[in-house]
Amino acid sequence: MREFDVAVFAASCDTVEDNTKFAKQLELDYPILSDPERKVAPVHGVVDEKQKYPRRWTIFIGKDGVVKHIEKKVDTRGHGTQVLKQLAELKVDKVAKETEDK
Repeated sequence: MREFDVAVFAASCDTVEDNTKFAKQLELDYPILSDPERKVAPVHGVVDEKQKYPRRWTIFIGKDGVVKHIEKKVDTRGHGTQVLKQLAELKVDKVAKETEDK
């Protein structure tokens, strides 16, 4: 995924402490944003007052701040491939490779 010019982060309704522990256990190299009071999640439709647990969605937001796509059928086993395919379909820029000085 690092080949694309994107910022990667997760969002969770768990506490900062729980998310920090989870990130360390999985050795994640991206931040997990915490929304334990569920103020942001409802804005994106990920959770409502009737749900105990948030939906597991991937939201693709453009550099302009506009939501470009919401993947509502997340397969945790193949999600990395799913995300790469969607980034390509959205025609997200790839990171320019550095050229070596000669």
